[in-house]
Amino acid sequence: MADIAATAEVGTRTFFNYFASKEELLFPEQDERVRAAVVAIASRRPGERPVEVLLRALRAAGDNPGEHLIDDLSARIAALRAQVSRIVPAVSGRAAHAQLIAQREIAKQLHAAFPGELDEVGAAALVGAVVGAVSGALTVLFQSPQAGIEDGERLQRRIHETTSAVLRPWLASNATMHVAPVG
Repeated sequence: MADIAATAEVGTRTFFNYFASKEELLFPEQDERVRAAVVAIASRRPGERPVEVLLRALRAAGDNPGEHLIDDLSARIAALRAQVSRIVPAVSGRAAHAQLIAQREIAKQLHAAFPGELDEVGAAALVGAVVGAVSGALTVLFQSPQAGIEDGERLQRRIHETTSAVLRPWLASNATMHVAPVG
C-alpha cells in the first residue's frame, strides 16, 4: 500500500480516504456497472425477451466490451485484476463476492421486469449462466501472460472476440428463448 501511495504521490492515510481497502482499488466500478444494468432492464422495450434485456443490460454495464468499447486503461485494469485474483486469495474472494452481489441485484431486477415469465430461480439461473460464461472465458483470456502487457486496443479486440463467441448461442436463440417459471 505504501508503494501505491508513493507512486500516486499521496500519503497512505490519503489513499484510504478514497479506498477502504487495497482490494477495493481493483474494483472501483462495480456499483456503476450494476446501476447501468438496472437502468437497461428498467428501460426494456416492448416485446423484448428476458435474455435480450439481460444481454443489453450487460452490454450497458460494460460486461460485454465488444458492444461497449472500453479504453486502454480499463482493459489493462481488467487484465491486472484477473492476474492478481489468481494469486492473491483476498482479491479472488473480493472478486467472487462482488460478482455474486451484482448477479443477485441484476437477477432481482430481471425478475421484477418479467414476473410472468421468470420466477426468482429462473432469473438467477439466466443471469448466472450468461455472466458465468463470460466471466469464465475472460478469466482464461486474462491468464495469458501477454494479456496485461499488450496494448489496450489489441486486448480490447481479444475481449470483444471472446465475449462474442461466448454469447453467440444466446444471441442466436434469443428470439425463441423462453425461461418458464418454476413451480
